[in-house]
Parts: sequence; C-alpha cells; structure tokens
Amino acid sequence: MAPQEIAFLIISGFRKHYSLFQDITEQVPHAFATQQWHIIEKVNKSRISHYDERVSDTVNILRLHFNTSQVNNQLWYQVKQAYIEILSFHPQAELAETFYNSVFCQLFHHSYFNNNFIFVTSSLSSATTLPVEAEYRSYFPVVDGLKPTIHKIISNINFLCEFGDLEGDIRLLQKAFIKQAPNTHQQHFQMRFDILNTPFYRNKSAYIVGRVISSTGTQPFIIAVLHDANGKLKIDALITNSTQMSLIFGFARAYFMVQTHAPSALVGFLNQLMPSKTQAELYNSIGFHKHGKTEFYRAFLSHQNSHNEQFCVAPGTPGMVMLVFTLPTFPYVFKVIKDQFSESKPFGRDTVLERYQLVKNHDRVGRMADTLEYSNVVIRKSQIDAELLEQMRDKLANSIIEDEEFIVIKHLYIERRITPLNLYLQDASDAEAEFVIDDYGHAIKEMLHVNIFPGDMLLKNFGVSRHKRVIFYDYDEVQYLTEMNFKTLPKTSLNDLYCGESALSFAPNDVFPEQLCTFVLTNPKLRAIFERLHPELLTPDYWQQAQRNIRQHITKHVFPYPQNQRFGQHNKNKGTL
Repeated sequence: MAPQEIAFLIISGFRKHYSLFQDITEQVPHAFATQQWHIIEKVNKSRISHYDERVSDTVNILRLHFNTSQVNNQLWYQVKQAYIEILSFHPQAELAETFYNSVFCQLFHHSYFNNNFIFVTSSLSSATTLPVEAEYRSYFPVVDGLKPTIHKIISNINFLCEFGDLEGDIRLLQKAFIKQAPNTHQQHFQMRFDILNTPFYRNKSAYIVGRVISSTGTQPFIIAVLHDANGKLKIDALITNSTQMSLIFGFARAYFMVQTHAPSALVGFLNQLMPSKTQAELYNSIGFHKHGKTEFYRAFLSHQNSHNEQFCVAPGTPGMVMLVFTLPTFPYVFKVIKDQFSESKPFGRDTVLERYQLVKNHDRVGRMADTLEYSNVVIRKSQIDAELLEQMRDKLANSIIEDEEFIVIKHLYIERRITPLNLYLQDASDAEAEFVIDDYGHAIKEMLHVNIFPGDMLLKNFGVSRHKRVIFYDYDEVQYLTEMNFKTLPKTSLNDLYCGESALSFAPNDVFPEQLCTFVLTNPKLRAIFERLHPELLTPDYWQQAQRNIRQHITKHVFPYPQNQRFGQHNKNKGTL
C-alpha cells in the first residue's frame, strides 16, 4: 500500500472514533433533562473504553491490508509525513496525532517508539491553530440590557427542561456576583460575557462555564445547574473563586461530558480561566484521557531534559502491593505492581488491575486520584538512583526488561503526588490536624455514598493535596460497599478465654467499624478528634444504612463546591446570600 493510503486508513479510524464518541456524549443532555442518571453513568463508562476499541478496529484493518510484522523504515516515515499533511487544517488534529501513536504502538515493538515514526513531539507547533473563539459565544449587555442578556445565555444553552423559577435564580446570580467579585463591578454597558457553547455534564449536575470581560480585567465563573424537588431546573451556585474552580475540574473527579468540535480551542479557553491547570489535566477533565496521557508524557520529557535528577523511592511508608518512585521536583509518582505481595494481601496482580480499572470507571467524587496507565516505559539506568534500581531488580523482576543501558517497565500507573496523610500529620499544627482528620472522615463518607469501600483505610493510603483536601490513592483493596458485611464487634467473655475459644469469626468481607480507630488512629489525640467529629463511622448502622440507600437507588449528591456557595431556598425567601 502507498503511504497516503495507510495514512487515510488511520485518519478514517480516528474519524469513526471521534464521531462515535460525540454520538455517545450526545445522549447526556436528554438524560440530564429527564433525570436518567443510570444513562449518564453508562455513557461515562463507555467513553472510557471506547478509544481502545476503535484503535483495535483500525489495527485489524491495517493488518488485513498489508504485512505489519516488521517496520519498513522508509514506508512509515512517509506515512507519518502524509498524515501530517492531512492534519494541516483538521479541527481535532492533536487528538488525531495521539490516535496515530496508539495504532502504531499496537502494531510494532517499543524500540520504534521515536519521533521518526510517531508523534513524540507534536507536528502542530507551526500549524494554523484554532482560535478559542471557535468554542464560545460572546454576549453584549449594552445591546439588550443585563437581565435579558442572562436570559439569552440560559436560553441558548437549551437544557431541554424548564426552570422552576428562572427570574428568582437570575436575581440570586446577580447578587452572588456582586458579592463574590466586587473588583469587577461595571455598568452593564461596560462588560462582555464569553460563554462556552455547550454545558459540562457530570453526575447530577450541569455547568455553564464562562467569563466576564470588563475594563478592570477578566472574571472567570462557573454556574452550577441542578434539578429541584419538582424535577425543574434551578441555578444552584455561582463559583468565581479560582481554587474552587480548579477543584471542580480536579484530578480526583469523574470526567466531564461535553460536546466539542474543536477540543484544542475548548482547552485553550479553559486554560485562560484556570492557568494553573496543565494541558494534560484539562484534556483529562473533558474525557480525552488518552490525549491527556500524550500531553503528560511530553511534559514529562520536557522536565527530564531541563532537570538533572534521578528517579528515587517516593517518601512515605513502603506499600505492600506497589513499588512507588518519583523524580524529586516532578509533581507525580510512578507505581508498579510488585511480583509478590505481603501475606496480608490475599489476592494477585489481576485483582489489582481490576480494582484500579473499577476506580477509573467510577464516580470519584473528588476523593479518589485519577491514574494514568502506561505500557513499555523506557528509562535510562543512569537516571535511576542505586537504591531504586536495586528495589526494581528485587521486587519487579517480572515487570521489567533490563539491558546494559535501559530499564523497560512493562506496565505502570502515574498519579499526582500529594503528601501522605500520615506524614502531613507529623508536622501539622493542632488546627491543621483537626481540619484534615475531619476531611478524612468526609472523604470516607463521600466514597461510601457512591458505593465505594476503600478497604485499607490506613492514613498512609490517603494524601493531602495542595488545596488541603484529603484524597484516597491506594486502590488494591477497593470493593463495592454493597459487597461488604458490616457487623458489630462480638464481646468475648472470660469463659471463652478460659476455654481457648473466640467469639470472633471472620468471613472474607466482614468489617467491624468499631475497630476503625483501633487500627487506623492509634494516636490518642487524632482518635479523639475523629470520635468527636465522625462518631457514626464507628457504628455498623451507618454503613448498613448507606448500603440500603444504594440498593434502593437513593443516591446522595456530593457537591464539588462548598455548601455555603449554594443558593438555598431560605436565601431566595430572604433575597440575600
């Protein structure tokens, strides 16, 4: 086959992938309007697996048409050049590059994964870029007035469902903006609204994302929309704080579902609103996690080129299932499954893989870190310090390939690096300790409300983010909450002890919540804080009720913004925030 034919076969595979991906996403607005939450959950899961299926389809087509048993260097160099020409004015060019990489990497050996054959670096730096204006619409209150302009914004979003009290919601929205962003006050004829064309959907919420432009600067904002008790829509909150916006788009939450024709323009707009977010994080947040991996890898290579440092064992208590390492100034950790586990871990490698995939597909409610999954990662041995290299050889022999110059890691996970909770507490003040122990309890509650039982709840398996939020990151014992048996701890009598018998009988999924403090919070001061703030977590009744709620499809909505940001009914009655 000619190089151009191969290039067109690959771009055709990408076109099919992207078209189907958008078709899947298109189900969400109607599901949101009709409160069919199970459809939204199904769409979220199918989008995650969709990409790999389309790559495999394309690979199979290529194998049918020509011999792919080995790389023809000249041919594949020409294929790449032909592909670059196709992408010159392609609206999803950056995603198409990633798709090409995935196809090539599934066809050939990792020794060919270099920029001669795949897009290690992007070819788009000199290409005509899509302006961010491709993804948003501007509104000018000077033409129609402020309130009619807001009405027009809501109308153009077209939620497919009526608002219960849109007039009241708009009044609250205006008052909230005046309170939250006093430095941007201008007459309505001195401002412009830029609003992304389509809302962002996740779980039971929809979000309008935009900014206000005035002579005093730019004010980003997010408007949260929910259903009220009568099934009508309501504006639930206005978020203008940059930290809160970052948390809504955070790495510990499920991906948004949003339709876009020009992802680079959408990400460009979001990056202007949240400049602290990386390209990788923003692509991940809108569901393009495969391209997020590409952007991450490029940032990783750039970091390596600009920093002379070695990989080393990550700080913290060594894991019983994973070997965890890092680069000292790189804000991520690398996790590889060990060949052998501790005796206290009665499961194998396949179970760990399944549990990490479970979390990937699940609603992470802002409490479970997202993971990037890579295969055949090549690292120069000169970039690995002696202690880590020794541990790799000792604990990862089945997961690495070693030659004179390189270590190839067959499979690894990468997560955002956060401070392990047990280490954070060592240097925390009394106020900081109380805050994070309280948040640790909230993290457990929010996970169980979405049918996640974290399993090993030791403090070392949780971390504290830069926003001082407690995040869970060790998934080898994760199970569905509804699979567990929560029991009251039996009382052992003196007679039992004399007879050498114990009333304690453990089935594999038995859990005794009363023991949470005994094994997890051994520090008396921390234990007292937890018992005071979250005593219900020490009783089986609380966990059993959470199970009943899940089985009866009673789901508690976990808000990604503070409760005091919400427009409650009492606020509407008072007309104040």
